Amino acid sequence: MAATEVFIDEIKIYARAGHGGKGCVAFHREAYIPKGGPSGGNGGRGGSVILQADHDLNNLIAQYYKPRLLAQDGEFGLGKGMDGHAGKDLIVKVPCGTLVWRLASSSPPPREKEDERDDEEKPLLRSSTARRPLFRATSGGVAQEIDLSAPEAGKSAATGDKGEQVADLTEHGQQFVLCKGGRGGLGNRNFATATRQTPRFAQPGEPGGEGDFLLELRIIADVGLVGYPNAGKSTLLTAISRARPKVAPYPFTTLHPQIGIVEYPDFKRLVVCDVPGLIEGAHQNVGLGHAFLRHIERCKILVLLLDMAGMDNREPWDDYKLLLKELELYDPALLEKPRYVVANKMDEAAAEENLKKFKNKVKKTPVLPIAAGFDQGMDKFRKLIREAVEEAANE
Repeated sequence: MAATEVFIDEIKIYARAGHGGKGCVAFHREAYIPKGGPSGGNGGRGGSVILQADHDLNNLIAQYYKPRLLAQDGEFGLGKGMDGHAGKDLIVKVPCGTLVWRLASSSPPPREKEDERDDEEKPLLRSSTARRPLFRATSGGVAQEIDLSAPEAGKSAATGDKGEQVADLTEHGQQFVLCKGGRGGLGNRNFATATRQTPRFAQPGEPGGEGDFLLELRIIADVGLVGYPNAGKSTLLTAISRARPKVAPYPFTTLHPQIGIVEYPDFKRLVVCDVPGLIEGAHQNVGLGHAFLRHIERCKILVLLLDMAGMDNREPWDDYKLLLKELELYDPALLEKPRYVVANKMDEAAAEENLKKFKNKVKKTPVLPIAAGFDQGMDKFRKLIREAVEEAANE
């Protein structure tokens, strides 16, 4: 039995950076050296959780099986002035085009405020119920303290239900510190002064940042194929690239976006994305298209593929108008992208007559006729999308 292909383009994760190690309280002991003085080492910093974009990945399946990202804690300081090892950073590779949202429900653990003391007294960090509660949060890898007793405190700049967008990883190798590791505590040797030569305290390590996040993948492609179910998008992708999506004579054979690479004799390459077919009401989560429309937001051009033969008892001009309507209702910015109309299944008897009616009903709209199943018009289609992508890149 063939393994079921899993495509994950949205996943909720929990990330926590490593805590800083505690500073050490120690005193030097050696023969012939009386009262050697404090020699406690510093604690190591905690490891950070870092996201790194990788063009070799195409979905978030790794985070599906491991949704808890925990970095290593820093080690405690030791005697004889030895500092603890820093925690190892956790580098998590994600596909290029990954958006990172900090969920509004994410609540870092409460932390008490330090006393307003000088540097010699701060390492004690004794608890006090009289202090106002604070939260430690991370934004862009920078620790922040939020006073919960202040008005409007802790309120995030939320965007819908996803919360606050904190990163957009689009280039290969691009990194983002999701949670920064806590600072290690100082050992007692750092607090020796002329008046206090034997400090018997050290700093505890700071906690690492943590929170709940939503990773959302938006595929970065040059060309986006949009059309009704059974319009022949998978067949077209098979004809112009080496991608082999499922092709069958019934709707919704494509259950998740498919990626194909179009190669040219001069080594030029274009990335083509085929999303599941759209139907009327897709912007209201009808059918499968709504869940994957986000993947064409980054495409440079859009190709509206029409079943010109009307084999599913639909008129091609109605399909064209409904596709434009669904794109506009989902995101009006999609209509501002360069779009091209391609008439598929021109090998059928009714296609020629329907093409004439389409040109009469939809004025001033160039149409490229093809028959992807019989490799007709593929050279013109490859030339069209190449020139369109180059033109869009120059604008």
